[in-house]
Amino acid sequence: MTTHGDSATRSGVPAVAARTGPSDAAEEPPATTGDDSLPGALSGLREAIGATRYPLALPSAASARRTASALTDQLGDYLLPRLARLDAPLLVVVGGSTGAGKSTLVNSLVKARVSAAGVLRPTTRSPVLVCNPSDAAWFRQGDLLPGLTRTTEPSDDPHALHLVTAPALPAGLAFLDAPDIDSVVDANRALATQLLAAADLWLFVTTAARYADAVPWELLRSARARGAVIAMVLDRVPAEATDEIAAHLAEMLAEQDLDRAPLFVLPETWVDGQGLLPEGVTASLADWFARLAGDADARAAVVRQTLDGALAALHPAVEELADAADEQVAAADGLDERVRAAYAGAERTVEQGLQDGRLLRGEVLARWQEFVGTGELFRTLEARIGRLRDRVVAAVTGRPAPAVELRNAIESQLVTLLRGVASEAAESAYTGWKAHPAGAGLLEPALAHPSDDLPERAERMVRDWQRGVLELVRVEGGDKRFVARTAAYAVNATGLAVMIAVFASTAFIPTGLELATGAGTTVAAQAVLQAIFGDQAVRTLAVKARTDLLARVRTLLDAEADRFLSRTADARTAADAGDGLRRAAGRVELARHRSGLSADGDAQPPGDEEDSG
Repeated sequence: MTTHGDSATRSGVPAVAARTGPSDAAEEPPATTGDDSLPGALSGLREAIGATRYPLALPSAASARRTASALTDQLGDYLLPRLARLDAPLLVVVGGSTGAGKSTLVNSLVKARVSAAGVLRPTTRSPVLVCNPSDAAWFRQGDLLPGLTRTTEPSDDPHALHLVTAPALPAGLAFLDAPDIDSVVDANRALATQLLAAADLWLFVTTAARYADAVPWELLRSARARGAVIAMVLDRVPAEATDEIAAHLAEMLAEQDLDRAPLFVLPETWVDGQGLLPEGVTASLADWFARLAGDADARAAVVRQTLDGALAALHPAVEELADAADEQVAAADGLDERVRAAYAGAERTVEQGLQDGRLLRGEVLARWQEFVGTGELFRTLEARIGRLRDRVVAAVTGRPAPAVELRNAIESQLVTLLRGVASEAAESAYTGWKAHPAGAGLLEPALAHPSDDLPERAERMVRDWQRGVLELVRVEGGDKRFVARTAAYAVNATGLAVMIAVFASTAFIPTGLELATGAGTTVAAQAVLQAIFGDQAVRTLAVKARTDLLARVRTLLDAEADRFLSRTADARTAADAGDGLRRAAGRVELARHRSGLSADGDAQPPGDEEDSG
């Protein structure tokens, strides 16, 4: 431990690493020009990150959204503007816990009260950036931290950046007093993290009472993982405990592989009337920064190490985003599969209902027996006589003709079946989603039941199908041989017979169930129709009508399933988002190596060899 005036510093000020370029290296472009340039690759990565969403409530989603936001901020706040100007002033972000004395330290280093301290914390206020007047233009133009509005007056707006100039601060160096990293104000903590990610050098300020707090160490580990250059200030240390506390903190830094970070120990002391620390207390730290500001090679080394560390950290972070995006797609596929299985089961139930004869029971069977057994079928097959008789019966009795009653019974039976299968499918899909963490977050109570307008849509669908059957009979009647036998017969009667045929599993060849329930009427109708139209014609009509009905049922049920599937659409539209993120990160990594920014070792600010530990 080396003593400088009233302060102590561990390891002095480390020497710059061997890997440094010429003095004008910072002015050279960091990457090749064109589509494969590093800035171009970073812009592409930012677009890929911005286009990826994590809408499903998976365990990885919240973390992915935070990481995506942080990476987007860092790309726009720091990486792209810093790549555009490697020779821009070095930005030192001063961060630390509440009450650590950050603002007092900044004020003391620049020898002016530029940042409010004490009573204003931890209320929200704009961060303060102080620089030499000759560097003000760079920070004023807004390339760095473009999301913060520049202001020359103190502000309570956390989205403003208060710019202050201080002639005592050497050119080439700027301090940014960030909000407390452990502030009780959410906006403060978020802004502090954002600002730290935009630092060329992180100056962490802690106290003898709080140096072991968890929050600073979490950020320090993050900084180390990014390869950033870090310096530490241990403030307000009682004189009698200086050696003990400094040694303990040094051990903690070594455990986190941060033992090369310069550590400055400031004793407990008083502040003057302006709220500044005595110059003797801050002398070693001020001298360290002065030498850094005066050494272009050292500044370039710091910038390149932090920049390269941030670039290198992109790849694993983006890989996590890609994995989270893949999880979104996999979860959406799993949820969709549960819905499709539920509604596919509904389709199969309808198809089985057309095969096992269940639709021939009840009202349909009664109306069909009446239609056939009373001779109505044979009378209405003659179009002219049938139409005349229908009008007479309806006018005298006020009751619809048997053909109309049969048609209504068919419609009612089909609608009842559709409502039942749609209800079962909705309940099954709802239950399947409720058991899945991502699905449960997408549910609404109404999804447990079919759509309110399903009965109306089902009725409309059945009526459209019935009209389609009649049109099918007319079209099939266009065949000359068919017309020769049927021109004089009613299309409606034929259509009803075809609809009944659709309800039979073997295209009007009765099963045992049909014989039992139909009392032979099905056989009688089959014989008549085959005699009139021919066996193959009846089969063809029944098959086509059945295929058309199932297609319409599928459309109806698909619309019901879409109530669920539309909720996973955002996750499904990003099916290749994970691969896109990986490709974008790969292009950045390739451009990074081509740029010459990749560091061979840790670059550190300059120091006097005699002060080095």
